[in-house]
Amino acid sequence: MNYVYYISLGSNLGNREGYLNQAIEGLRQTDGIIAVEPSSWLETAPWGNTEQGPFLNGVAKVVSSLTPEAMLQCMQHQESLAGRKRVIHWGPRTLDLDIVWAETEQGAPLQVALDHLQIPHPYMWERTFVLIPLQEVYPDFTFQGESINHRIAKLKSADI
Repeated sequence: MNYVYYISLGSNLGNREGYLNQAIEGLRQTDGIIAVEPSSWLETAPWGNTEQGPFLNGVAKVVSSLTPEAMLQCMQHQESLAGRKRVIHWGPRTLDLDIVWAETEQGAPLQVALDHLQIPHPYMWERTFVLIPLQEVYPDFTFQGESINHRIAKLKSADI
């Protein structure tokens, strides 16, 4: 069985674009990953801990035979290769990868609720830095009965 993962990527330390591109290439070279389609990169202000530099963010659509936990291990390996240090919660980082949404190839949503992995990502629907690039790779996405276009517009109007 194959899964379709939507993985958010972010970096706000060092060569941000280099770390994101390295992660995309690392995913492409991983056994069990069939296809990787990244969005364009988007520069955004930090979320949560705002006392840090701006992020470069994107989302990649990844088709894979890897289970959700195996995909998480693959992503954590990519973070490790980029020198990721988990020191401050929501703090600066060379590379951050999160599964924000996943489904079967037939389009059935996956739900995972483990201590170390939650799909869908609990904050996905609140973050324009995830939704804007997600919209690029999944323009017809809906969640909880709301289209991604409507959700982005609602979040943007709330920021004003």
